[in-house]
Amino acid sequence: MPIHILAIESSCDETSASVAQDSKILSNIIASQEIHQKYGGVVPELASREHQKNIVAVVEAALQEAKVSKNELNAIAFTRGPGLLGSLLVGVSFAKAMALALDIPLIEVNHMQAHVLAHFIDEPQPTFPFLCLTVSGGHTQIVWVKDYLQMEILGETQDDAVGEAFDKTAKLLGLPYPGGPLIDKFAKNGNPLAFSFPKSEMPHLDFSFSGIKTAILYFLQRQTAQNPKFIEENLPDICASVQHTLVEMLLDKLRKAAQAMNCSQIAIAGGVSANSYLRKRLQEEAEKNNWQVFIPAFQYCTDNAAMIAIAAYYKYLQKDFCPQNVGALARWEF
Repeated sequence: MPIHILAIESSCDETSASVAQDSKILSNIIASQEIHQKYGGVVPELASREHQKNIVAVVEAALQEAKVSKNELNAIAFTRGPGLLGSLLVGVSFAKAMALALDIPLIEVNHMQAHVLAHFIDEPQPTFPFLCLTVSGGHTQIVWVKDYLQMEILGETQDDAVGEAFDKTAKLLGLPYPGGPLIDKFAKNGNPLAFSFPKSEMPHLDFSFSGIKTAILYFLQRQTAQNPKFIEENLPDICASVQHTLVEMLLDKLRKAAQAMNCSQIAIAGGVSANSYLRKRLQEEAEKNNWQVFIPAFQYCTDNAAMIAIAAYYKYLQKDFCPQNVGALARWEF
């Protein structure tokens, strides 16, 4: 008999539900929250309210698209963390209530583990063990993936995530939220070597992105003091130069990790893995170092419930269920 799992993702500002039949994704519905754009970033209280508005409709749409009734479900999966506590609580509470009503198991999923396992939704898929660079607005990690549910963090940011560095830079440039994709867009017409920014040096495989954010701020203050139209006149070059520096910081550590682990299977995951320059540079590094590179489809890079569903499937096979008194975790290391 096939296993049907309903998965819910509500860690930040995307309300998403997905239905999986075994390891096949039947539906993946995502409701984005546009309310945050006028504030220049995610407002946690507003995010949780929007999740409350969206979650019933999103779950209904996921079941309808999958052509699966709630009585055919074998388990309910949900993102327990990490993420915004208020947002997580909406998904956790809904999952607990639905599982209790249907008398089926609950499966808790770590959001960052799910980003890694998004590689097992479609072909081609990496073979174990492999390295995964997970890059998003809240996290930057190099993960050694030994099996579906066995992962080890080799290095991570000690302050800000690379996605936050993209978004904060965009805000300094006067670009609307979310600014990361807009930097990518404008950078395509710019010179990545037009301006130089200092790379932060961290020991081992850890990252730091707070320093480059400060350097960009001071750089823009100096230039606009001399020429008030500096940003307007140089926007593509600024975006390309910032993007180049951030991507090279990621690749410097990834090369070290690949060498240290003697690994040629390289994966990237998380929202920033949608960045076109990162993808381009990764492919260039792959040709130079004989890497085999894996990148999920775009819809599985950003926050989505399909990745929660695929992670839950492998936990279901191990009967790794959680009790009804489970709570949300804003921080949750795996």
